[in-house]
Amino acid sequence: MTETKKSTANVTPLRPTRPCPECKRPSQREHYPFCSAPCRNIDLNRWLTGAYVLPAVESADDSDDEQE
Repeated sequence: MTETKKSTANVTPLRPTRPCPECKRPSQREHYPFCSAPCRNIDLNRWLTGAYVLPAVESADDSDDEQE
């Protein structure tokens, strides 16, 4: 049993910790890249409410008003 504990103690993480995009605390493996479920849910809410929308720019070539 002691040998098992020694071998698992040397496991390297799959990815390095990064600061949470919401609160800047270190990220956790379960919620990567966030630190916790609340921070993950804040970001999800922003996506679902449209806060992360890129503004659309219409070009002259795409107008539907043109009639030939």
